[in-house]
Amino acid sequence: MISVEEALARILAGILPLPAETVSLPEALGRVLAEELIARVSQPPADVSAMDGYAVRAADLSPANLPARLRVIGESAAGKGFDDSLGAGEAVRIFTGAPLPDGSDSIVIQEDVNRDGDWVEMSQEVTLGNFVRPEGLDFRKGVQGLPEGQLMGARHIGLAAAMNRPWVKVRRRPQVTIIANGDELVMPGDPLGPDQILSSNTLALAAYLKAIGADPLPLGIAPDDREAIARLLEGARRSDLILITGGASVGDRDLVHSALQDKNVALDFWRIAMRPGKPLIFGHFGDTPLIGLPGNPVSNIVCATVFVRAAVNAMLGLPPEPKVLPTARLLAPLPKNDRRQDYLRANLHLAADGTQEVMPFSRQDSAMLRTLTQADCLIVRPPFADALEAGARVPLLLLTGGAVGT
Repeated sequence: MISVEEALARILAGILPLPAETVSLPEALGRVLAEELIARVSQPPADVSAMDGYAVRAADLSPANLPARLRVIGESAAGKGFDDSLGAGEAVRIFTGAPLPDGSDSIVIQEDVNRDGDWVEMSQEVTLGNFVRPEGLDFRKGVQGLPEGQLMGARHIGLAAAMNRPWVKVRRRPQVTIIANGDELVMPGDPLGPDQILSSNTLALAAYLKAIGADPLPLGIAPDDREAIARLLEGARRSDLILITGGASVGDRDLVHSALQDKNVALDFWRIAMRPGKPLIFGHFGDTPLIGLPGNPVSNIVCATVFVRAAVNAMLGLPPEPKVLPTARLLAPLPKNDRRQDYLRANLHLAADGTQEVMPFSRQDSAMLRTLTQADCLIVRPPFADALEAGARVPLLLLTGGAVGT
C-alpha cells in the first residue's frame, strides 16, 4: 500500500489545466478565469460626490470667509451632470454619484447647509476633497482587476462588469464520466429485487462533481461482467477523467481489474494506506486518467473529497489545497492509529471560550452514509499516530458544499 500523499502526487503528476473557452459574463459564475482581466475603464470614471449636498470650492469656505453665503447656479445628478463651470462664491446642488462640476473641489453635505431660495449659507470650514470620490478610486483603466486562476463568485462577476468585461476566457469544465459496477445495484425509483440495493454513489458523485466545477456524465450501471464493464469503459474514452465506483477490491466478484486489463488500462496503483478508502485504483485509459473508487458510500465520497477534487482543481487551473489543515480541540480520546491514514467523521462545536471543539462519531463504519451527512468535518489521523486524550488539537478536513466561491 502507498500513502495518501504519494497517491495524490501520482494522480496529479500528469494533469494539466484544460483549454480555455470564452463565455458571457453571466455564464462565468463558478468558472475559473483562464486570463487576467484588465480594466477597460476607470471606476469611478470621474470625480464624483459621495454624498447628497453642494459642490463648492474649498477656498470659499476657509476660516477667513466663514460664515459664507454662496449662490446656487445649478444641479448635478448621477447620469446628468452640470455642464457649466463653478466660480468663486458659487455652489451647485449635487447628489450621490454625480460628477463634480468644473471648478469645484469639495462637497458640503446637505445637513450642514441652510438654503434660502438660490442662496445657501454655510458656517463650517471644508477640507479640500471633502466627500469626493476621485476618478479611479476603485481601479484605473489598464490595471489588473482579477488574476488568471480566479474562481468567479458573485463579487468577481460584479467587478468584471464594472471593468466593462462582458466576455471572459475561462477554463473548460472537466467532462467526468461515472461508471457504477455491481449486480446488486438499482437506480432509485427502479424495481428493487430481494438481493439488491439502491445505487447512491453515482448520484452523490454527480452532485459533488457539479459542486466543484465539473460536468458529470453518468454512463449507468455495469453488471459484474468483464465485457459489460469494458463496453462502458470504451464509451468514456473521450472524457477528461473516468470514475469507476465499486468493484475496486480484488475478490472473485470484483471484476474491474480484469476489465481494465482487457482494455489495456495502464494501472499505477490499486491500494492505499487510507481508512476509509483502501481499495482505490488509479491508472490511464489511453491519455485519460482513471480513478476507481470504493463501493462503500462513505469511502466513495471521502476518496472523492481527497483525490477527485484535487484532480478537478488541477484541470481547472486552481492552486493545490493548503497542506496545513485547520485544527480543533478534541472532545473525546482517540486510540493509537495503525499504518492507514484515518478520516473520522465528526461534528464541530463552539466552546464558551470561543474555541472550536470537535467530537468524533462513536461508530465509523464505511457503509453508514447518514453519519457522513451529519458530519461537519473529518478528523485526519496520520499513520501510526499516538493515542490522544481529550483536549488535544487535531487536524480537520472540513466538509462543505463547495458550490461557488462568493
